[in-house]
Amino acid sequence: MKMKHISIPALALSAIMLASCGGGTEEKHEEEAMAEVTAPLIPLEDFFKNPERTSYQISPDGSHYSYLAPWEDRKNIFVEDIATGETKRVTSQSDRDIAGYFWPNNSTLVFMRDDGGDENWYLVATDVATGEERALTKMEGVRSQIIDDLEDLPNEMIVGLNKRDPRIFDPYRLNLETGEMTMIAENPGNITGWMTDHAGKLRIAITTDGVNTSLLYRATEKDAWTSVKTTNFKESLSPRFFTFDNKNLYATSNIGRDKEAVVIVDPTTGEELEELYANETNDVSGLSYSRKDKKLLSAMYTADKAKRHFFDEDAKATYERLLKELDGYEVAITSRTKDEDKHIIRTYSDRSLGAYYLYDEVTDALTKLADVSPWIDETNMASMKPIQYTSRDGLTIHGYLSLPKGLEEAKGIPVVVNVHGGPWARDNWGFNPEVQFLANRGYAVLQMNFRGSTSYGRKFWEASFDQWGLSMQEDVQDGAQWLIDQGIADPTRIAIYGGSYGGYATLQGLVKDPEFYACGVDYVGVSNLFTFMKGIPEYWKPYLVMMYEMVGDPSNPEDSVRMVATSPALNADKITAPLFVAQGANDPRVVKSEADQMVEAMQARGVQVQYMVKDNEGHGFRNQENKYDFYNAMEQFLKEHIGGRSAEPAAEEAVAAK
Repeated sequence: MKMKHISIPALALSAIMLASCGGGTEEKHEEEAMAEVTAPLIPLEDFFKNPERTSYQISPDGSHYSYLAPWEDRKNIFVEDIATGETKRVTSQSDRDIAGYFWPNNSTLVFMRDDGGDENWYLVATDVATGEERALTKMEGVRSQIIDDLEDLPNEMIVGLNKRDPRIFDPYRLNLETGEMTMIAENPGNITGWMTDHAGKLRIAITTDGVNTSLLYRATEKDAWTSVKTTNFKESLSPRFFTFDNKNLYATSNIGRDKEAVVIVDPTTGEELEELYANETNDVSGLSYSRKDKKLLSAMYTADKAKRHFFDEDAKATYERLLKELDGYEVAITSRTKDEDKHIIRTYSDRSLGAYYLYDEVTDALTKLADVSPWIDETNMASMKPIQYTSRDGLTIHGYLSLPKGLEEAKGIPVVVNVHGGPWARDNWGFNPEVQFLANRGYAVLQMNFRGSTSYGRKFWEASFDQWGLSMQEDVQDGAQWLIDQGIADPTRIAIYGGSYGGYATLQGLVKDPEFYACGVDYVGVSNLFTFMKGIPEYWKPYLVMMYEMVGDPSNPEDSVRMVATSPALNADKITAPLFVAQGANDPRVVKSEADQMVEAMQARGVQVQYMVKDNEGHGFRNQENKYDFYNAMEQFLKEHIGGRSAEPAAEEAVAAK
């Protein structure tokens, strides 16, 4: 199964944002509520330590499978010989977890890493036999991206590098054996994406002028590029891959419709030839196909849970066979051999990180490989219940509610409103360690897909434009008010928490409704819309005009007035509730000065604020010990201000948290 696509960036800015309590709590009320929690107090580390084994993949020839497992508290790659059972570690990364990797051929693994969270990703190859590591694309200040792993050319791949101009990426053909790189096209300055055909030839490009996007096509790599379709960024045409004769494109598009549908597009004209599948309620988010059999398999979309529409009956039968044997869990095929006869299967649920299995399609044998986190007892985890409510202006907002084990029918309990990042992203059903940790500490956890969240169609997305801190923020508060109206939430014990855009929503919630929330936890969040836009990385500058239309243009007087009113750091005088701020010093998306100015504004007024900075982290904490420090500090902070359970940290942990 192969999945790849390139998007005209209707939602490209999602990448920019990704992922203050007051008053006392009556002891009697707290004790009564907490006495009903039936799950044992689970050590914080169990939720946030690295999985025992994860990210299983199988080699192209099916002779080995690989996985990530801890070594010196960092996720590294291990390889097991399927025939002999011999296992060995093949990487030795001790400062940062390996975030992702793949098999380009049977003797090599390639992974991506950065330094200290700076997100200047580079590729490293490791020899499976010797463990020798070679940095392939590491250059000072340069970011790498994978354009195509060239599955049929095992010693080559196409990568994008912004070494010539930090704002744009040029495509290079990379030889994995020699490390030699050859530029195969020069980005004129407006190309933001590239795509190859099934023969590995670079034939599609996407340009942007900041608002309008164009589809460029060429018949061969010797031909000049021709612009065949231009749309406003609000219209999405996302080429996924070529048809198997390399003539047309499978794509998803919302042109002429509200939801993204699966279509076939003529790349010489950019015109839609046929609609293959459309879902009434949600955008199609992905397509899968068989490279071996040259056929389309399924379309993926997300409603309350991940869903599939099958084009192929054999693929549907395989999926249903796996669901039947793995009853009670969601199932995903994460890796296949080149012959597509052996598959790595991942299970999961809202209460379990699940397990990995090896499925042999020839023998129909399903063999369990490992549990991801065997120390998690799912019987002690909270259920994640899909919910919906109506915003004050009539929109249907979907989300999830997780109630502590034993408090499913409780009334008047403390709540953590957990706002997702993006903001042009969404929360999904499944195991979320943050949610389970907070539920175990006695909090109801509310997640909502406020307007602008993806997968709900163009109209719902566009409803977020110019609404940072306004109707988007009201959607969040309306969810908390819905919990109060249901009798679930104690209105005096509601905390707001989020990362990235969710951190912004935390700060703006405390500004906009200072008496509503008892406290807030801001994790790598935006505090000032003006300085945030000035601080974005160079390689996101092509999208800045789009950002101005979606959030606000600082040079426009009307927008500027609104942005002043919705920049928390400029309105810190309105915050009265205690605040906890956490930030990575190397964050390239929401730079450290966003947190600094917020904290300084609060401290100048004498309002309680707790500030944690990690010098070896970026946009979110990846290193295990930093996660422990952050969640330990959050645990104590929430307990102090809205009540709840906690484990007393060791003396050295308490010092680190401060």
